Amino acid sequence: MLIIDGDYPMANGAIRSQRELTLPIEEARNLSPDFSVTEGRPDTGIMATIPEMRKAEVAAAIVKVLGCIKREGHDHGDVRTDELSYAAARGQLSYYRILEDRGHAKMLKTKSEFSQHMRAWASSTNKENLPVGFVLGMEGADPIVWPDQVHEWYDEGLRVVSLSHYGVSRYSHGTGTGTEGGLQGDAKDLLEKMESLGMILDISHTSDESIRQELDIFSGPVLSTHQNCRAITPGERQLPDSLLKELIDRGGVIGHSMDTWMLYREGVDWANIPPRRDVFPLSAVTLEDYCDHIDYVCQMAGNSLHSAIGGDTDGQGGSDGAPYEVDTVDDYQKVADVLDKRGYSQSDIENIMFRNWQRFFDKWLPD
Repeated sequence: MLIIDGDYPMANGAIRSQRELTLPIEEARNLSPDFSVTEGRPDTGIMATIPEMRKAEVAAAIVKVLGCIKREGHDHGDVRTDELSYAAARGQLSYYRILEDRGHAKMLKTKSEFSQHMRAWASSTNKENLPVGFVLGMEGADPIVWPDQVHEWYDEGLRVVSLSHYGVSRYSHGTGTGTEGGLQGDAKDLLEKMESLGMILDISHTSDESIRQELDIFSGPVLSTHQNCRAITPGERQLPDSLLKELIDRGGVIGHSMDTWMLYREGVDWANIPPRRDVFPLSAVTLEDYCDHIDYVCQMAGNSLHSAIGGDTDGQGGSDGAPYEVDTVDDYQKVADVLDKRGYSQSDIENIMFRNWQRFFDKWLPD
């Protein structure tokens, strides 16, 4: 069955950890950052390479660029300055472009590009040489240094933006800051410019109050690329029922994250995240837990039209941060098996695995 992955920060992991993601996954896992083979110490932080995505029938993914600025009072962040944030994100965009130039990927910027790509995947019996589709997203809007600059990013193919990631961004409060911090700076101006361009707002990694304010300002399409349900897993990183309902009412799609911190029933302090294995064993979180979040949204909506896969692929620490049964993206297919055993119909399962994302982008990408 085809899959569309709602969240894969591919370039960030590839560049920072010097990963060769055009190789078969076992080869990629056994290359160390100094390019030697590391016997017995595979890089299990890698869950997806281009060949593994083809094997898994991941036809497309929302891939991310990011450049989170580390600010006083918040430990999270990758860079120090506006210039470095912009440069980091531009470098990640260049990574996706070279993959496209070499036939590994296809940037999907318009409705026609997206629909043609999905038709090619649906009709092909051999996917070994097909490019994987990339919809470009930005995780935390720090690389948009001033609101007017969003026009430049849009021309480069950016279609999905979340205003924050970890900590406080230029525009809003994000993960690790609690639920009450709101928008700041030029957030309203940026949101209005995004709406005028027809861009898509991602509410992932954004505080509750910032989301409420965003939704009051922004009337365009809204989604959550990788999020789960606070009613099941406590903690600020998950969405409360009120915001889940608002997202459903606005026709949004929730990509459910595979990050086990977002599935572990006891929750975590997102301002001070400990090593997972200090808290719970790998076997403590399974795909049953993952599908509980999918089912929660489906029951709330009264249909299967708003839940989707939002892997957080490699962003959650690789297979050590994924449910027990998941080693690579090929194991995402097991979600369909769990849903089938729960009595979900074939059409419902297809909605969750790929059709909900497909319908969303068929509707909201530009002509």
